[in-house]
Amino acid sequence: MRKVQIKEGNQITVKNIQAYMERTVTKFGSGAKVDCPKEFLGKKAFLIIKKDED
Repeated sequence: MRKVQIKEGNQITVKNIQAYMERTVTKFGSGAKVDCPKEFLGKKAFLIIKKDED
């Protein structure tokens, strides 16, 4: 099984953004998924996990 490398940080700068959205991670089999509109199929995406705001 492949393990995904996680990089922690508190700031990110991105140029040439086509769109951005906020979604909830949901259960999918033994993993998880984030829904995205079909128009972005085949596009490169970055997933940013936010810390809980208590």
